[in-house]
Amino acid sequence: MSTTGSTVVDRGLEGVVVGSTDLSNVEGQIGRLTYRGYNIDDLAPNACFEEICHLFLYGRLPTKNELHELQNELATHRMLPEPLVMAMQRVPATAWPMDVMRTIASGLALFSPVNQTGDHVSNEHTAIELIAKMTTIVAAFDRIRRGLEPVEPRNDLSHARNFLYMRTGEEPSDVEAEALDTYFVLLADHSFNASTFSARVTASTKADMYAAVTAALATLKGEAHGGAPSAVMKMILEVGQPKRSETYVREVLARGARIMGMGHREYKVRDPRARHLEKMAKQLGETSDSRWYTIARALEDASQHVLQEQKPGRKIFANVEFYTAPTLAALGIPADEFTCLFACGRIAG
Repeated sequence: MSTTGSTVVDRGLEGVVVGSTDLSNVEGQIGRLTYRGYNIDDLAPNACFEEICHLFLYGRLPTKNELHELQNELATHRMLPEPLVMAMQRVPATAWPMDVMRTIASGLALFSPVNQTGDHVSNEHTAIELIAKMTTIVAAFDRIRRGLEPVEPRNDLSHARNFLYMRTGEEPSDVEAEALDTYFVLLADHSFNASTFSARVTASTKADMYAAVTAALATLKGEAHGGAPSAVMKMILEVGQPKRSETYVREVLARGARIMGMGHREYKVRDPRARHLEKMAKQLGETSDSRWYTIARALEDASQHVLQEQKPGRKIFANVEFYTAPTLAALGIPADEFTCLFACGRIAG
């Protein structure tokens, strides 16, 4: 908080209540995150992303038949309009993926079969369409910029498994599909964050859902929000090997910079999502390239050791962005697409 003349300014809306949400609740002092009352510690290992979508859309976890119906509905909406695919094919291969995602997501409004009246039926249809198509946008541009043809989505694969299939043209392993599915579950919602705030401000003007999501995607691009995992990956690459972790941490702190992915504005203990994502990163490392997880783990340990030494009593822990980097890297996803994957999970909320 700061004072300018007689005006009190709450920087970053710190402590200011601007709305309410029933989707998720963050209890930062004890490190608990819940989705509609369900603890993330129960959902992450037991629920799939489509179940979380149902929980958010309809207020409860689905029955087996309801889950099957939602999965089928998502599958039927995965294909992109051909003009939007052609638009991506005309985009420079050097374009930032998040810019492409935001632009194509906005373009979906041009082809919507539903009148954007703002009623429950049209909103539900648009929400399902956006959830279904986000991963298709990312996978399609990933291939296009590599000089490859997009792979059409399959209706018989889960949401996470289908995304990985569309990137490579090959079905992923169960470990890979589980890791990405867990990531989507963990990122599905997080109270009143910056991109959610942007979406709700836009929606409050009675703009349609496409406009609200486009605003949210623009906000998510920022390094202080959805761009953090890419910065963590850059740091991991700079470290290069686990034994350099402590030296690197000391160098960063000595020049007054911060260790990316360490600490969280709301959590005063370890981010509960980081624990589950670290497990996924470790499992992926056991079946493929373990270096990303190994370096990340060493960096977290070194950061805690050095900070405890320099500022006794101050505790700092890895947040979800920290272990996003080694998880997505192990899945073969380039760092400049990390924010896009963040959006593919957060679109549910």
